[in-house]
Formats: sequence, structure tokens, C-alpha cells
Amino acid sequence: MSRVLRYLSLACAVLVLPGCATLSYFWQAFNGQMELRRLSRPVEEVLADSATGADLKRKLAYAQRARDFASRELALPDNRSYRLYADLKRPYVVWNVFAAPELSLTMKTSCFPVAGCVPYRGYFAKDDADAHAAELRAGGDDVYVGGVPAYSTLGWFDDPLLNTFVRYPELEIARLIFHELAHQVAYAQGDTSFNESYAVAVEEEGIKRWITGNATPEELARYSTFKARQHDLIATLMRARTRLEGVYAAGGDETARRAAKAQAIAALQADYLTLKAGWKLTEEEAKRYDDWFYRDLNNARLGSVAVYTEHVAAFARLIAEDGGDMQKFHARVKALAALPRDERKQRLTAVQ
Repeated sequence: MSRVLRYLSLACAVLVLPGCATLSYFWQAFNGQMELRRLSRPVEEVLADSATGADLKRKLAYAQRARDFASRELALPDNRSYRLYADLKRPYVVWNVFAAPELSLTMKTSCFPVAGCVPYRGYFAKDDADAHAAELRAGGDDVYVGGVPAYSTLGWFDDPLLNTFVRYPELEIARLIFHELAHQVAYAQGDTSFNESYAVAVEEEGIKRWITGNATPEELARYSTFKARQHDLIATLMRARTRLEGVYAAGGDETARRAAKAQAIAALQADYLTLKAGWKLTEEEAKRYDDWFYRDLNNARLGSVAVYTEHVAAFARLIAEDGGDMQKFHARVKALAALPRDERKQRLTAVQ
């Protein structure tokens, strides 16, 4: 197979971007991945470039220390991923489109050979994502379009550091590197909840180890605040999901269920305002949180959160059972990934 055909096949089959159902989707996935490859430069080259600003140099040097730590202390792959840098001149690398029926929390999926069925469809251009979202809305679905700062090609390509996240606070950069590298270790086809919960558990274990000697008191305070808010928000969102599940399961006419859905979402927004009142937010932080809770707060947005959290506690328990030995832990996760989906979920539920 020629190099061009090989990249065409890989861009379609292994990116965690579902599709190839249409030629236009196929080409945007291919062209987007090739753009990343074309713009990627070795980090050492960027650091040596006199045109590189001091802040970017500092963040890239920090990212390389975290990258080395990931392989040395977390048994994550030692390859060229996150040893390259690309500036895409845009705020996100892809935009994911999530959809769910108006009166259901069951996410709609797109399927393809390697990644299996996933509850979103990704686009490298926001206009393309918005166009697909408009089609889904016209069909009556709840839809959410979310920008993504990084994604994993599961080790098929050298995933670069990107401008979309490299200027984040330092611990956020480390967290993201740990998370995305975990996807290269173990991956269960079509089981997004398993895959993302595993990566979140790896990132959290990584941060616990990384902060010793690698974070200032100010960084630790910011990260602790972030994690506390995240914990409270997820708990609030999961309560709202439970309320909505009850609404949809109750049956009855659609008009009554739509009214009950609106009440449940209004209750969630009220719960958010209660949380927000106890936080000391900057103007930018307040805008970001408000945008999340007042723009497209629907079944699709709530579903996009759930896939990242379902099994995190179980994976954390497995790390503890293995005495923190990450090689043993990864091996256990690979074994779980090889099981049928129902058996895999049963075993994780038993661990929790």
C-alpha cells in the first residue's frame, strides 16, 4: 500500500473520530490529521528557535519533564508522542458533536473499525461540526458541540503537544499528557466509558505522584480548587441525570415528559447557582461555567460528562490493590479490555 493510501486508511480507521460514512467526512479526517503531521516540529527545535517566546519555552520545557515522568513513573509508552509541538492557530484541535434523543439519555453512536462505536463524531473544522449538529437538531435530537484540546490516535501517530492546551496551567498540562498517553496502553473497542474512566484514573494517579517536587504551593492550591469544583459539579450532574432517567422511564405523554424534563434542567441550573455562590471565580471562570450551564444544557451535554466518570473509582481501587505498581495495573486493564463488554462492566462494578 502506498504511503498516501496508508495514511488515508489510518486517518479513517484509527482516529478516535468516528466515520468514513461519507467521502467528505473521510477527507476532513485525513486532511486534519495530515495538518497535524505537517505542522509538528520536535520540541527541542522549537526551544532552540529564537522566535519562540519565553512563556512558550517554559511551558514546553515543563511538558517535556512531565512527558519523561509519564514513562519513567507511570509505565506509559516511551515514544515520540508529546515530544513534538504544533501550533494550529485555533483554540481546539477538533470539535465533537454529541447527540441524544429528546426524551432519552441514550447517546447516539457512530461506528468504525478500530475504535468501535463511540458517542460522538469529531470534526477538525467548527463549521463542519456545526453543520452536522444542525442536521441532527433538525431531526429532533438534543445536540451538543464541544471543543476538544487534544485527542489520542492510540499510538498510530506521534501525537504532538498543541497550542490548544500547552498554555494551560502547568498541572493541567501534565494531567492531559498522562491521560492521552494512557489511551495508547489499553483500549476497549467501542467502550468509551471504560476507556475514558481508565485514562482519568491514570491522570489522577499521575498527578498525585507528580506534585511531589514538581508543583509550587500556588499551583497546588489552584489544582486543589479545580478538583474540588469538579467533584461537586460531577455529583450535581449525576443527580440531575438520575432525575431525568426517572422522567423518561415513567412514560406518559410526550408533553408531560417535556415539561418534567424542563423542570429537571431548571433544578440543575438552580443547583449550579448554589455551588457557584460558594466559589471565588474570576470573571473568565464565571463566564466559562455559565456558558456550560446555560448553552445547550440537554441530554447530549449531560451524556458527554457521564462517559468520563463511570468507572474511575474502580480503576483507582485496582491501582491500590496492585500497590501502585503501574505495570501490573496496566496489564490488568489490558486483560479487562479483552473481555466481552458485559463481563468487563460486571467485573468493574464488583471492584467498586
